[in-house]
Order: sequence, then structure tokens, then C-alpha cells
Amino acid sequence: MDTKAVINLGPYSRGGLSRGLRPVAAADHDMMTKQKLVPGGILEVQTGRPFLFFTESAKTSDFMADGIELWWRESQSRLAGTKRLVVNLDNGPECSGRRSQFLRRMVDFSTREKLEVRLIYYPPSLLSGH
Repeated sequence: MDTKAVINLGPYSRGGLSRGLRPVAAADHDMMTKQKLVPGGILEVQTGRPFLFFTESAKTSDFMADGIELWWRESQSRLAGTKRLVVNLDNGPECSGRRSQFLRRMVDFSTREKLEVRLIYYPPSLLSGH
């Protein structure tokens, strides 16, 4: 589970790069962005299946917890019989093992769904190659 940088929504050039099959028309200046999205994502390691979720506000512990709950609601039937979730996290400020709001949300989720939820934290220095 991870979040990425804010994405400006609109006809912006994104540094001249296009991910589509055809080039897209873009504004020649990225001025006064009206809407932004923060992406979050979950990768199911065993299946390679990605799950993306977004917010128009800041990436917070509630955003991260909401993302896990949304993923679970959409995946629950496919994962019938699952008793334990292992969630790999980068120990960032929104999902830190010291972040009481995130931990409370995970305990509530675990209790409500009758799941064992293991939060595995990796030091950011290992993830960034420093």
C-alpha cells in the first residue's frame, strides 16, 4: 500500500509526456489548477492485481484506512475464506506505526471484519535505496 504525488486534473502537458496512443492537446501553461487528486494504491502481491483509490483532499491516515476498507469491500467475495491480511507499508506520516488514528481505524476494521490484520513496516531508507 502506498500513495503518490498529487495529480493536477485538466488539459496539462505533464512535462510533454503522453500515456495515450495518440498525443493529446494540452494547455501551454499549467495555471491555476482547479482540481487535484491524490492517488493511493494497493498491490496484491500474490496475484499482481492493482487497486487504485483517490482523494481530492490530503493524504491522511483516514485516506489510507478508507482505501483498505474500499479494497476489502470490492475484493471480499473473491477472497472468501481469508482470515489474515498482511499489509506492507512504508512508515510514512499518514500510516506510521505511531499514528494513533490509522492504528485505531485498522483495529476497528479488523474487529468488524473478523480478520487478523498484520501491518508490516519497512524503513523508508530501504525503499528509497539510501
